[in-house]
Amino acid sequence: MKHLVNQFSLEVLAGESQLHRPITKARTHRPGLEFIGFFDFFPMEHVQVLGKKEITYLHQLSHDERNVRIGNVVKYHPPCFIVTSDQEGLMYLKRYCLQEGIPLLRTPEPTAQFIEKYDAYMAKVLAPEIAIHGVCVNVFGMGILIRGKSGVGKSEIAHTLIGRGHRLVADDIVVLKKLGPDTILGTHNGKNKEFLALRSIGLLNVVRLYGRKAFQEETRIGLDIELTKWDKDALYNELEVESLYKEYMNVSVPHIEIQLKPSRDVVGLIEAAANNWYLREQGYSAAEEFMKRIENDNE
Repeated sequence: MKHLVNQFSLEVLAGESQLHRPITKARTHRPGLEFIGFFDFFPMEHVQVLGKKEITYLHQLSHDERNVRIGNVVKYHPPCFIVTSDQEGLMYLKRYCLQEGIPLLRTPEPTAQFIEKYDAYMAKVLAPEIAIHGVCVNVFGMGILIRGKSGVGKSEIAHTLIGRGHRLVADDIVVLKKLGPDTILGTHNGKNKEFLALRSIGLLNVVRLYGRKAFQEETRIGLDIELTKWDKDALYNELEVESLYKEYMNVSVPHIEIQLKPSRDVVGLIEAAANNWYLREQGYSAAEEFMKRIENDNE
């Protein structure tokens, strides 16, 4: 919970010694029905946010009734309470939190704005994740994983992409986070942030060398590219390559294979692949348009 306090610059009103308590749920909860005694669906493991509606309601209660309402909620020991909009007059709430060992935090931000930021942040923090060997870049706004055997040239290709105005996300170790049933986010592991390792050159800090535009903290993965050795017998001159997918944590990511050959413009192919997959997502297929033209000519 300490990282939460630092991330959102929260004021600690009570329970500072309990900031080590874990937060296991991404979304917040506003205890409205619970304050009137309905607990059938109370998500007690969620952070409880008290906005102006909740605090105004508590202020209007008598001393005895307020103690009952608050006591009924705190006995479930939620991770913490966060009061929004810098609301005052919280001594009664502070007393209960101190008694039960529950952190009471406060933010100047309005309720809706804070909840939106908190939910988005915690969704990433608590998302299931794996680490894979490869390079992650953002090309034309699309997150791309570049994989292949060690020494195949993944980092060198990423360096050339940076030179063309694209962005590095992670080199060597890519952390993948599952944000939803169809969404994989690619990011760095902290240690390799902004660094790119090039054989014969060494470790580069791309931000120091090329400026902030050369690096991006995270990106939604839209394409998985595997770099392989050249095999002339494996290439076919087909109008439309069959759609293939690579699964990461049960999320299917479009996948293509690019074979390496001296003088082949692999970086240009990656840029073309990014643009082509973007068009496919928009419902356009160059092969389908080509076939329609042929059919029209034959009529």
